[in-house]
Amino acid sequence: MPVSLKAMTVLTVVTLVVLSLYSAAVGGNGWLWFAWVVLGAATAAAATTPRS
Repeated sequence: MPVSLKAMTVLTVVTLVVLSLYSAAVGGNGWLWFAWVVLGAATAAAATTPRS
């Protein structure tokens, strides 16, 4: 796994944790969850793209 993909995966997981804590403390925000879904999809796409 390339370093950039590891960094993207860590960023996605950390963002999920922070977003969960924020939602529990302040309340959910649909746009933040939508942004996280887009980030997760981009991470999944990067992880499944074949490397040359």
